[in-house]
Amino acid sequence: MSLFIRNYKPNSLATVYNVKIWRLHSTAAESTQKKDENEEEFRVLDILKKKDRIQRKVTRRADIQPDRSDRMAPDQNWGNVWPGPKTFHPSSVPLPLRQGYVPKGQAPPGKKANAELMKVPNFLHLTPPVIKSQCEAIKQYCTEWPNLLNSQEAIEKHYPVEIITSDYCHASPSIRNPLARIVTLRVKLSTLKLDKHARDKFIRLVGDRYDSSTDLVTITADRCPARIQNTDYVNYLLTACFHEAWNVEEWEKDKTEDDMEYYDWNNNASKKSLVNWHLQKKGESKTLTDDEYKSFDVSEIQHADGYKNAVSDWMNSGESEETVKKYAEAVRKLFGLPEKKVV
Repeated sequence: MSLFIRNYKPNSLATVYNVKIWRLHSTAAESTQKKDENEEEFRVLDILKKKDRIQRKVTRRADIQPDRSDRMAPDQNWGNVWPGPKTFHPSSVPLPLRQGYVPKGQAPPGKKANAELMKVPNFLHLTPPVIKSQCEAIKQYCTEWPNLLNSQEAIEKHYPVEIITSDYCHASPSIRNPLARIVTLRVKLSTLKLDKHARDKFIRLVGDRYDSSTDLVTITADRCPARIQNTDYVNYLLTACFHEAWNVEEWEKDKTEDDMEYYDWNNNASKKSLVNWHLQKKGESKTLTDDEYKSFDVSEIQHADGYKNAVSDWMNSGESEETVKKYAEAVRKLFGLPEKKVV
C-alpha cells in the first residue's frame, strides 16, 4: 500500500497501469514472504517418530542377526576366536558364565553387561588345545633333550647352578606382580672346587646362606625392580664370593691356632697324643717335629678317623649330649673296649 500511495497521480492513464503493476508486485511479494514465514514458524522437529523408526530397525535387525555366541559351531577352532589375552567379551564366549555377588537365594548376574567378568584377567586364550597347537608350532625351534642328562645326578653335575623365580596371576590393573622380581640362586658348595682355606673363607663370607646339612648355598636378591637385574646381581654375588675366597691376605699367614675360627684336629695336640700313643703301642719311641706330626698319616691307625671326627665335632659344634656320646663311642673303638651297655 505504501508503494501505491507514493506513485499515485490523479487523471493519468499510466497511473492506472502503474497501480496495477505495483499492486500485483506487492501482492506477490507479500504472499511469498508469508509463505516463508509460515514454513519457518510451523516447522516441527519429529523426534519421537524418528526414535520409533530406529527402535523398529534395531528390533528387526536383532530378529535377523542373532548373537554371535549363538551362531558359533561346536567344532570351531577356538584359537581363532580368542587368539590372545584380552578383556572378556560376552558375544565371543558361547558359555553361560555368571559372576558377581547377589543376595542369598538369587542367581549371580549373567555374562551380558557384567563388569565383574571384565575386571579380572582371564585365560580363555590358553585352553589345552591351543597350548598343544602352540607347542607343536615351536617344536621346530627346539633341540632334543641330551641323552646323557638322564638323571638328576647328571643334571646337577653338568648344571650345578639353579635359578629359581616365580610368576603370579592376580586381580590388578597391572599384570606385573612386585614379587615376580625376586630371584634365588642355589648351588652346592662341593661343586665350586674350593680348597680347605677357600671353602672356610667362602662359608664365612656367605654366612647363614649356607646350609651344612644339604651343602647348599642359597642367595636371594630383590633390591632391583626387574627380574633380569636381580638375576645378574645374584650371579655377581656368587662370582665375587668365589674369587674373594681364594685371596690370601698377608695377615692370614701370621694366624696361629688361637686365632683360628674353627678347630683343626691336624694342627692340635689331640693328634700329637694319638700319634705318640700309636708309636708307643708299636714299641717305637722317637720324637717328631711339628711338621712331621702334621703330615703323619693316621689312616694306618685303626678307628683313628672316627676319633678325629668325634673330637672335631665336639670342639666346633660345642658340648652336647650327642657330641659327648659320639666321642665316648670313638674312644672305646680306638682302645678296643666293649660298647657300653644301655640299662
